Amino acid sequence: MKFKRILLKLSGESLMGEKKYGIDEVRLAQYAEQIKEAHEMGVQIGIVIGGGNIFRGLSGAGKGFDRVKGDQMGMCATVINSLGLSSALEAIGVKCKVLTAIRMEPIGEFYNKWKAIEYMQQGCVVIMSAGTGNPYFTTDTGSSLRGIEIEADVMLKGTRVDGIYTADPEKDPTAVKFNDITYDEIYNKGLKVMDLTATTMCKENNLPIYVFNMDIYGNLKKVLSGENIGTLVHN
Repeated sequence: MKFKRILLKLSGESLMGEKKYGIDEVRLAQYAEQIKEAHEMGVQIGIVIGGGNIFRGLSGAGKGFDRVKGDQMGMCATVINSLGLSSALEAIGVKCKVLTAIRMEPIGEFYNKWKAIEYMQQGCVVIMSAGTGNPYFTTDTGSSLRGIEIEADVMLKGTRVDGIYTADPEKDPTAVKFNDITYDEIYNKGLKVMDLTATTMCKENNLPIYVFNMDIYGNLKKVLSGENIGTLVHN
């Protein structure tokens, strides 16, 4: 598995690190260092971050928020996380650009595929924020869409677990990990890897997903070096 261009999907929850809410500066710095290592390997990197550490539209809808406004709040949360990561990257000498799916200059440039690819080819890490810009879509779907658009070789989904299991390993000690699995198996077994919209987009556009534990320092470099430390999802 040698990748020229990747879409790295980071979870907002992971950015909380040891905190109950918001951004843990230690975790943010570790993520930035790992991304710098990957960047120094010559890999072109696009990033999508969730917003669950700040606000999650779906859970907001359950508490009386209008779903559309809730999702828009979630999109803003991803922009906050993207600015935090870009700041951490620039502090250690990695050039990066924040693109937004909703117009919000001067916070970030309005996203389009060609601009994103051009920046990556120029050696910038590109962080694509605000999801798809539409309500009812998760950041998983946002990362599937962006991964397909920027013609990434793979979507690397950095989570808190080291791959896909038969059940939730945090709840079920008998859960067994898959080394690789097909999209059809995910559907048939009813496994929660990403939401169905995101999974279907990857399947139909032949974008493989590699699920791994991003919270262990050095894992991103291991994945890019070809070490098998997660689960590959493919057609």
